[in-house]
Amino acid sequence: MRLRLPPFRSPRPRPLTALVLGAAVALAGCAGGPARGPGATPAAEAAPLARGPFVAAANPLAVEAGLAVLRRGGSAADAAVAVQAVLGLVEPQSSGLGGGAFLMHFDAGTGEVTGYDGRETAPAGAAPELFYEDGRPLPFREAVLSGRSTGAPGAVALLARVQAEQGRLPWSELFDDAGRLARDGFVVSPRLAGMIAGRSGQAATPWATRYFTKPDGTRYAAGDLLRNPAYADTVAEIAAGGAEAFYRGRIAREIVSTVAQEPRPGTLGEADLAGYEPIERGALCRPYRIYVICVPPPPSSGVAVLQLLAMAERTPDILEGPDSADAWTAFAQLQRLMYADRDRYVADPAFVGVPVQGLLDPDYVAARAALAEGLTGAAEPGLPPGGVLAGPDATFEPAGTSHFVIVDDRGDAVSMTTTVESVFGSGRMAAGFFLNNQLTDFSLDPLRADGGPAANAVAAGKRPRSSMSPVIILDRQGRFLGALGSPGGTSILAYNAKALIAVLDWGLSMEEAFALPNLVARGDGFGADTERFPPDLRAALAARGVELRPNASENSGLHGAIWRQGPDGWGWDGAADDRREGVARGE
Repeated sequence: MRLRLPPFRSPRPRPLTALVLGAAVALAGCAGGPARGPGATPAAEAAPLARGPFVAAANPLAVEAGLAVLRRGGSAADAAVAVQAVLGLVEPQSSGLGGGAFLMHFDAGTGEVTGYDGRETAPAGAAPELFYEDGRPLPFREAVLSGRSTGAPGAVALLARVQAEQGRLPWSELFDDAGRLARDGFVVSPRLAGMIAGRSGQAATPWATRYFTKPDGTRYAAGDLLRNPAYADTVAEIAAGGAEAFYRGRIAREIVSTVAQEPRPGTLGEADLAGYEPIERGALCRPYRIYVICVPPPPSSGVAVLQLLAMAERTPDILEGPDSADAWTAFAQLQRLMYADRDRYVADPAFVGVPVQGLLDPDYVAARAALAEGLTGAAEPGLPPGGVLAGPDATFEPAGTSHFVIVDDRGDAVSMTTTVESVFGSGRMAAGFFLNNQLTDFSLDPLRADGGPAANAVAAGKRPRSSMSPVIILDRQGRFLGALGSPGGTSILAYNAKALIAVLDWGLSMEEAFALPNLVARGDGFGADTERFPPDLRAALAARGVELRPNASENSGLHGAIWRQGPDGWGWDGAADDRREGVARGE
């Protein structure tokens, strides 16, 4: 889809104060050059910026695999295959071959921004009461651990399609690092070790117990060498046979067999896998001050990020900066309004009419933003143009996601959020990888409080609503500036919005933006990184009715990069969230 910018409605962008942004044209050199923001001044950071290919991801081994592909002349799409293949091995608590993803791609040659939907689908045998027993919804934990929770995985098919369209290297050459690490072993990281030793039910399933228990009967710990020969065999088959080898044949049979086991077998069958197709959905792009922000359309919740930014443009307090209690209060109240609308309206557009244009309608956005100052508790959803007022559903979205950003030597870029849903997905393994529990992203109760069907209810072939919202940032000429994204369950929307506001409005570097405290306001409470808020700022927030409590959702894992001018010229200002184990590296 060729990017077409909608009319610009905010004529007074705020100048950047500590950061200069410009267009990252093809890195070999392209006419036009980087564009400065009005009134911007050079950044003071002394660290040199990367100018060549760049990768930011949640594990150093995955970053190195991506860079190795880029060094061989591979594209961002090629490197994405290698990064995901390694992440699925070394960070299986978050993403993998058995999960799904949303991917945003920027083509430097054409200027096109494209969104790809690799979200899992419910099997043909799924019914609205999939998670019902004895006339009521199953407890969430039991639903996750059941075979019913697994949908047809989408990550492999998604990457195969994008690589076929945007790749430069042979598909068969993109799995070398994943295969080698699986055969020879990789060092268990502290985060993975913590998940292995954690209290999640998925870490205690028979599949996980077999995989994570050493011959002496103890569990793998940080620093141990973990081998996965089954995974090595699987990636070798996929490398040789393409996505077809995953969705048909041995691997597919193992997936189906695992899903069919007790407790509570699922109905996912070989036909469901063979029939899976990723969807190219174009890109949902809107202006934000002097920039353009692009996200994937529903069932991604990217529209909610755009709605929050549109409200922020109409909220002057946002511009007061990261030390301002007024700015944080405004940010929290806008979140409440955004989440109320997201929870009410966003679902699979093939099954439910999602009022995307109505949620972003300028008059509707202005009316919603005007409600922020008077909010004293949870916000009620509005009625955007084209929206049909419904009741809230019973959807719960836990932890288990990752994000990475890649830019290649021609300026093509990938921003991809990928997940198995919960920690280690369903806790079930097939062919060396964990299976997703993505179907628990549907509303466990198919009915609203008023007895009508929930927008995000289960249906055969349906894709569950997702908070995954990978971001591409452009200038007003459609040139690539950067990309970012995060895991975090429903908090992804707050994390992405915080990072965008911090970089684009507050003039912070990516590292500074990611390190800021997180504040999540969904419903009537305020979850936060309480220890990262200075005491005086916490007190000022409390005086405004924003009583911070520890964040109960998955924490952030932001990864991203922005093109800016440093002391030694233009380059990539990239970062990885210090709350996790990722790195950001360039050439």
